[in-house]
Amino acid sequence: MSSRPGAHGRDPKSTRPVIKRATRHLGEVRLIGGLYRGRKLPVPDRPGLRPTPDRVRETLFNWLGQNLDGWRVLDAFAGTGALGFEAASRGAAEALLLELDTPQVASLRASRERLGAEAVKIERAEALRWMAGAAAQRFEAVLLDPPFDAGLGAAAAEAAARLVVPGGFVYLEGPAPLAETPPGLVLHRSLRAGAVHAQLWQAPA
Repeated sequence: MSSRPGAHGRDPKSTRPVIKRATRHLGEVRLIGGLYRGRKLPVPDRPGLRPTPDRVRETLFNWLGQNLDGWRVLDAFAGTGALGFEAASRGAAEALLLELDTPQVASLRASRERLGAEAVKIERAEALRWMAGAAAQRFEAVLLDPPFDAGLGAAAAEAAARLVVPGGFVYLEGPAPLAETPPGLVLHRSLRAGAVHAQLWQAPA
């Protein structure tokens, strides 16, 4: 006997109606500066998805500068895309968002269309593998917010270090600061906000 719900949407072994699960949205994250200031990005209920807190994002772009005109920026673990869209909002010529989760890639593309964010490019890719094969010194900034429980921070920062131009930046969020500075970088700024530790390194000019 099949356990598939019947024609009226009920499980034959239960009196409870079967509820079709859609992607559930936990909320929204608001862009805080630039062209798209005040516009919102959805935060779906996806495994490991944790948007950068507003306070941390605001501090990061105070560190980088409010005007990123002409910058090429990589948001390597895009998630909601808050970091990449924020960079595009502040004038980045290219904001490349990498995301492996297929439904989230679709959500990012929908956000790009809704905002008309032509500078935002989206690729479905595994971030570490993509960075390992990318050309050196391609970006002014690489922004890293890997899943907190994945232990990818050190490997991601090291992979990102060779991708930035002289004077460029590598940013990392994680549950703890890295004990060692990635090769070829110098610590520029750091902060702790609740459970989030953020570090910004710079490649020597």
